[in-house]
Amino acid sequence: MYLTEKLMRGALVASVVAFGALAPHSAAALDAPVGPVVLSVKGNITETNNGDQADFDTAMLEALGIKEFQTTTIWTEGTKTFEGPTLRAILEAVGAKSDNIRAVALNDYAIEMAAPAEDYPGPVIALRMDGNAMPVRNKGPLWLVYPYDSDPAFRTEVVYANSIWQLRNIEVQED
Repeated sequence: MYLTEKLMRGALVASVVAFGALAPHSAAALDAPVGPVVLSVKGNITETNNGDQADFDTAMLEALGIKEFQTTTIWTEGTKTFEGPTLRAILEAVGAKSDNIRAVALNDYAIEMAAPAEDYPGPVIALRMDGNAMPVRNKGPLWLVYPYDSDPAFRTEVVYANSIWQLRNIEVQED
């Protein structure tokens, strides 16, 4: 029995190693969006799907992984639950060569910031608030939101100014 178990473990390790060698790498080109484009990223990036930019529909953003947290904001009443991919996940998906970004809203409000180095906690590009997609008139369809209640560092004027709603475009700038 011991020999059979040892052989099975060896076969499992060999299978994992072989599969890992054949698995696609995350640096593969982005697929084209199927649904309506909700976010475009351009600038100092290596992965594109529409000329020199990377366009994302909601499904593509969800595929990057959803982070969820509850927090209060200075713009809403009560504690809200926000869900979306992290800003870091989006920058990694497009092969960003810099952490310096310019984000632009539908109304042309723009901010410039250095994206946090760590993935989480940090800002998410919220797709949903309290489980619901956000319409344009309610800060949607995308809102860069921090877990404000988790750390006093997220409750500063700079962070509040960077909490851009109705987000439409991100430009990755040169260092």
